[in-house]
Amino acid sequence: MKTQVAPVRTSAQRADAIEAAVYLLTGGYPVALPTETVYGLAAWALNRDSVMRIFQAKERPKFDPLIVHLPRLDWLTNLCVIQDEEWELVEKLVEKFWPGPLTLVLPRNKIVPDLVTAGLPTVAVRMSAQPVFKEIIENFGQPLAAPSANRFGRISPTTAAHVQEELDGRIHLIVDDGPCPFGMESTIVKPSNGTLWVLRDGPVTRAQLAEFGDVQTQPRSNVPNSPGQLKSHYAPRTPVTLLPLDTMPPASSQGRVGLLAWSSEPPQHNFVHIEMLSPSGNYQEAASTLFAKLRILDSFGLDRIIVESVVEEGLGIAIMDRLRKASGNG
Repeated sequence: MKTQVAPVRTSAQRADAIEAAVYLLTGGYPVALPTETVYGLAAWALNRDSVMRIFQAKERPKFDPLIVHLPRLDWLTNLCVIQDEEWELVEKLVEKFWPGPLTLVLPRNKIVPDLVTAGLPTVAVRMSAQPVFKEIIENFGQPLAAPSANRFGRISPTTAAHVQEELDGRIHLIVDDGPCPFGMESTIVKPSNGTLWVLRDGPVTRAQLAEFGDVQTQPRSNVPNSPGQLKSHYAPRTPVTLLPLDTMPPASSQGRVGLLAWSSEPPQHNFVHIEMLSPSGNYQEAASTLFAKLRILDSFGLDRIIVESVVEEGLGIAIMDRLRKASGNG
């Protein structure tokens, strides 16, 4: 199989890419699409054979559920069974954060295949704000299951080139609309009885959610009850060591070691390569470049990557969630 990359820099390119993507999706084939968070591997969510091709291309275990993207808001009640007491809270969250990087976990309707939900009684749903993604899904007219477009457990892709590194020869098409602005997967929340249970931190912060209810962390279970809950995830091939907060990176290390620093280089070092998350100490910049920086370090054939911790406030919570999972301690 030859994987084609379709840029959307001109109006003609955009029209061709959208037509090709909709054609493949209608035929039951997955397509890599840009979202505002990371590139997703999208397929027709209500067609089991289409969804199976996602799992095959990613080598993803079937116990890990998928996020379903909606083409229109009215699909929410087609896919989900929302109790009367939950409606007001769900409506407020949708009005504030959709389209955007917030995923809601809600009781599912029977039309959602078990393969999408890993047999769970809930389904994770969101609406993307990315213009090309929106145009494709609106033209397709059906919900799309769209986990990150990488092989299972690896670093999420934030550019089309990252997708090609991961899935070249496994899928037919990658639609290239440049880097993803957030660079990090969506926040996942399960609303219940006025409480917002955070299943995965992301671009929508806990402080933003607190306006709508009591924000709590969902206790971890041995089996994922939403996407992105595995202990080891978003991981490079190179082993990762996460330093405790305010710990100075070691001046010398055995072997070939790289450093993912927060905002400045240590005064003395012999690292093979150093990447900085944000020279200005900006969490938004750090979140948007995190996965790309890890990929750069992973390309040097290092023995180990050392990563500086960041303060867990605002987006720092989501950044640390990804770093712990990259180190296998999620």
